Amino acid sequence: MDRRSFIKKAGLAAGATAAGATTLAAPALSKGKEKLVMVTAWGRGLAGVFDAAQRFADSVNEMSEGSLEIEVKASGELVSGLAAVFDAVTSGQADMYHAADYYYVGQHPAFAFFTAVPFGMVPNELHNWYYHMGGHKLHLEVGEEFGLHSFLCGNTGPQAGGWFRKEIKSAADFNGLKFRMPGLGGKALGKLGASVQTLPGSEIYQALASGAIDGTEWIGPWADEKAGFQEITKFYYTSGFHEPGAGLTLGVNKDRFDKLSKPHQKMIEIAAGETNVWNLHQYLANNSQALTRLIAGGVKTLEFPDDVWDAFGKASREVMEDNMDNELFKKVYEAMQSSMKQSAAWDELSAGAYTRQRTRVLGK
Repeated sequence: MDRRSFIKKAGLAAGATAAGATTLAAPALSKGKEKLVMVTAWGRGLAGVFDAAQRFADSVNEMSEGSLEIEVKASGELVSGLAAVFDAVTSGQADMYHAADYYYVGQHPAFAFFTAVPFGMVPNELHNWYYHMGGHKLHLEVGEEFGLHSFLCGNTGPQAGGWFRKEIKSAADFNGLKFRMPGLGGKALGKLGASVQTLPGSEIYQALASGAIDGTEWIGPWADEKAGFQEITKFYYTSGFHEPGAGLTLGVNKDRFDKLSKPHQKMIEIAAGETNVWNLHQYLANNSQALTRLIAGGVKTLEFPDDVWDAFGKASREVMEDNMDNELFKKVYEAMQSSMKQSAAWDELSAGAYTRQRTRVLGK
């Protein structure tokens, strides 16, 4: 039995269990109209991330004039749990998912590159790589093993370092700290002694309020304010090492995607790309105003000390090295690094120099 067949059969059981034995609808085709069911990692209405899923679906529905319908299912409406979202699509019981692919590093560590990796790409670097330097092709290659045809479909922009119950004065403060952080960034914190958890966004507030975790990262000021973390703690680190420009993914069951007409495939591609740009700027448009409100409400904004950043860097290098025996991971890592260096070489001399001078001449 090949791996895709195994995943498909295993996913049937996993999806049914995660959904509380709910029977999942098979892909629909009636009267010449296609219907695709999208499961998401997000609670309905979760700021930014669920917006991106809904934006994509609405765009496809409008472009197709009803010939292709995307039905969005929030977390808990069809399947529950981050793993169940992936399992439902790879098994063929749902047609597509909207999530952050670094939730699935347990399936393959290279999935992390299509969300974010520690000290990785800011949004423009990610998009340069993805659309013009082979990144999307590599995304498809990673997904091939699992029967996925994927697209970037949202971006949170640079994420905050997170919320803490006390100030972080040295790397030693992470030892024993119960902290929510997914992906390879979470593995890096684990090397500093943190007890790292991966929780869905809809479960973070209660875990923080109850003391089940001591701190959390989520996204940035706007989404974090909407989540209400400022009601629990006032120490907010505004810059993090773990997600400098986190991409969101539309993962489509490849067999289902391949059976769609070429126009419908193109609609999905175009809607995902438009959502990617729209969502990034949704966050950027809202973060500054939200940060102003948070500060007015008593939140203390902080930056990690340099020696903590150094510890993040050391731990992150170790995490990368831990995965280099995986040939595909190494291939994607090297491609990302090459693209990032090429992008940065010009960006630092052009936009970087310009923004520094703008600040110097005009002030903040």
